[in-house]
This record gives sequence, structure tokens and C-alpha cells, in this order.
Amino acid sequence: MNREMTVDQQKLVEAWLEQLPILLNSGDKTQVQADEADNRAIRIHIEVEGRQMYSFDFACTYVDSREVQVSLVDVERDGRSVDERTDIIQQLVSDYTRHIHQCAQTLQSLTHS
Repeated sequence: MNREMTVDQQKLVEAWLEQLPILLNSGDKTQVQADEADNRAIRIHIEVEGRQMYSFDFACTYVDSREVQVSLVDVERDGRSVDERTDIIQQLVSDYTRHIHQCAQTLQSLTHS
């Protein structure tokens, strides 16, 4: 049964800011912001630890109070857009998407109350 999510978007962003870094590599940096165009969505920016200087932008939209849809918005390396189809980037996208889903599951006590 789908349940509409009723959590305040700013509280959701704060919860994500607290929880997501715990699930990522210790050197990765994250930014989480409310999606001003959609109150069911947040925007996630991840800067990858290391010399490769990759950064990823994801949109995370709550389908309902338990399920999120994650989509890649952009990948950059040293501030420049790069081809998202390479093996290394696809692997990183897959890993970060999994971590984002894990974070959403962790926060179900907040979103599915």
C-alpha cells in the first residue's frame, strides 16, 4: 500500500545530511538540498575522495513514504562534464545509488510514520 509522505522537506534534508555521510566512504563529501521544484525530492551532490576529482549529482524523489527513485543528473571531473558511460563511472554511479537507497531505508522511521 502506497502512503503519501508527509515529512517537512527541510527536516528530510537535515536527516539526509546527518545519515548519508555515515554510509559513504569516509573521505567523500556530500551536500543535500531540497528540490525547490518538487517537494517530494531532494538533490544530492557527492564529491569523491581521491585524486580522480569526480563529483556526482543525483535527484532522489520519494515515490511514497518508503520508496525512492534515484536518477543521475550529472557527472563532472575537475569541474568538467564527462562521459557517464565509462566502466569506472558506471560502477561509481551504481555504488552511490545503492548508498542512497540504503539511506532512504535508514530514514523510513522518519518518512513512514
